[in-house]
Amino acid sequence: MRGTIAMTFSRNPDQDDIRKDALLALTSEFVRQGHPIQYAKHMATATIFQADLDLRNAQFTRLLAWLKENHDDIYPQALEIAEGVRQEFERRVTDDF
Repeated sequence: MRGTIAMTFSRNPDQDDIRKDALLALTSEFVRQGHPIQYAKHMATATIFQADLDLRNAQFTRLLAWLKENHDDIYPQALEIAEGVRQEFERRVTDDF
C-alpha cells in the first residue's frame, strides 16, 4: 500500500439527538412487542448499528463505482487503501494490531 490517510470527523450534535431519539423509539417499540427492556435496548442498538453499516457499505460501494467510471487512474489506489483498512480492522478485531 502506498500510504495511509488519517481522517477525523467531527460529530454533529443534531445527529446525536436524532440517534438518541431513534434508540428510544426503537427500544420502546421492542418493549411494546413484549421484549424485556434490558434486551430491547440491545436489540435497538444492534438494529440501528446494522442499518448504519448497510448505509455506509452502500455509500462506499457507490463511491468506488464512481471512481472506477470517472477516475480510472486513481481507482487502483483507492482499492489498495480500502484493502489496507480492511486488513487493519481485522488485525484490531483479532488483537494482532
